[in-house]
Amino acid sequence: MSSNALNAEQGQVSMKFVTLVSIVAALGGLLFGFDTAVVSGAVGFMKERFSLNELQVGWAVSSLIIGCIVGAGFSGMISDKLGRKKVLIAAALLFIIGSIGSAIPATFSGYIIARIIGGLGIGITSTLCPLYNAEIAPAKYRGRLVALNQFATVTGIFLVYFVNSGIAGYGDDAWDIAMAWRWMFGVGALPGLLFLVLLFFVPESPRWLIKQGRPAEAPPILLKIHGEDLARQEVLDIKESFKQENGSIRQLFSPGLRTALIVGVVLAVLQQVTGINAVMYYAPEIFKATGAGTNASLIQTILVGLINFLFTILALWLIDKVGRKALLLVGSAIMAVCLAVIGAAFHTGHTSGPLVLIFILLYVAAFAVSLGPVVWVLLSEIFPNRLRGRATAIASMSLWAADYVVSQSFPPMLQSAGPAMTFWIFGILSLFTVVFTWRVVPETKGKSLEEIEAAWSSEAENKEGVTPTVGESYSHS
Repeated sequence: MSSNALNAEQGQVSMKFVTLVSIVAALGGLLFGFDTAVVSGAVGFMKERFSLNELQVGWAVSSLIIGCIVGAGFSGMISDKLGRKKVLIAAALLFIIGSIGSAIPATFSGYIIARIIGGLGIGITSTLCPLYNAEIAPAKYRGRLVALNQFATVTGIFLVYFVNSGIAGYGDDAWDIAMAWRWMFGVGALPGLLFLVLLFFVPESPRWLIKQGRPAEAPPILLKIHGEDLARQEVLDIKESFKQENGSIRQLFSPGLRTALIVGVVLAVLQQVTGINAVMYYAPEIFKATGAGTNASLIQTILVGLINFLFTILALWLIDKVGRKALLLVGSAIMAVCLAVIGAAFHTGHTSGPLVLIFILLYVAAFAVSLGPVVWVLLSEIFPNRLRGRATAIASMSLWAADYVVSQSFPPMLQSAGPAMTFWIFGILSLFTVVFTWRVVPETKGKSLEEIEAAWSSEAENKEGVTPTVGESYSHS
C-alpha cells in the first residue's frame, strides 16, 4: 500500500473515531434542547392543573435554569478533579431523575424541585460536552465537531415540538390538563438513558489525563485521532502548555487571559440577551399576539424549530470554512435588522400579515448560523488547558444566568414596555454584539488549542510595549 493511501486510510479511521466520540458527547446537547423546550408545550396545561398565576408560570419555565446555573458553576471544578467522563455520567443520571420527577409530582413545589435537579444535569452537560469535544477533536475539524453539540440541541428542540403536539392530541382537554404534561416531561428520560449508556463507551479526555499525571493513557487515544507522529507531538505540546500554567483561577485575571475571560463571559451573555430563548420559550404567545389562532401559532412554532434545525446544519458546514468571527459578524448584524423590523411591525400595528413570521424566521436562521453554535465553540477553545474546565464553567454560568433573566423578565416586559420596545431592546443588544465581535473577538479557525493559548500569552507579553488587539494577535499568528 502506498504511503498516500496509508495516510488517507489512517485519516479516515481517525475521523470515524473522533466523529463517533463527538456524537456521543453531543447527545448532551439533545438533552439540553429537549428539556429547555419541553416546558413550552406543558406550561399551559400545568397552569390549569395547579391554578398558577403569571409569576408562577414564569417560575415553571425558569426553575430549570436555576439548576443549570448551579450545575454549570460547579462542573468545571468537579470535572477538573474527577474527569470529564465521570461527571458527564453523573449529569445523565441527574437528567433522568429530573425528567421522571417532573412527570410525577402531586404538587407544584414537587415539580419545581425535580426541574432544578434536572437543571443541574443540563448545566453540567452544556459546559462539559462542547469542552470534551474540543479537547478530543483535531484543530481542522474542531469547529464542526464542537458545533455538533448545538446541532443536537436544536434537534432536541425541534423534536420536542412534535412530541408535545402528539401527546397533546392524544386525549381531550381534561386528559391534557391531568396527564399530557406529565408524559411530555417523562419522555425525556429515554434520551437521558441512551446518553448514559453510550458514555460508558467513550474515552476520557487525553488533555485531562495528562494534566492528572497519567500521560501514558493519553497516546492510545491521541493515536486514534491524529496518527503516530502528530499524536506524539500533541502530547509534547500539551505537557509544555501545563508547564506554563500554575492552575490557579487567579491566573485567569492576568493580562491576556483576562481578555479571554472577558470575551467568553460577554459572548455567553450576549447569546441570551439578544432574545433567542424569549422566542423559543414563548413562540406560541408571540404569534398569538400577532392575531394567529392557537392551532396556527403552534404550526408557526414548529416552523421556527425547523428553521433553527436546518440553519444549524448549515453552520456545521460553514464554521471551519468561513471561520467563527465572520459568522458572528454577519449573523448578529442580520439579527439586529430583523429585530428592528419586528419591533416596527408591532409599533405600527402591521402584524396581521406574514411580516412578523418572516422576520422571526430570518432572525432564528441568523442566530442558528452564528451566536447559537459559535459561542459554544469559542467557549471550548479560548481558555488554557489547565484552567479550561473552571473558566468554561464561569462563562457557562454567566450564560445560564442571562437566560434566567430573559426568560423570567420577557412576559412582564411584553406587558409593561410592549412588544415593540422589547424587540428593539434585543435589537440594540444584537448591534452591540456586532461591535464587540469586530473589536475584541479573535478568530480561532484551524488553530490547535495550544496555539490559541500561546496567542493569549503573546498578548500578555506585549502589555509592556505596543499591544496588538486580540484580533490582530490572532490574525498574524
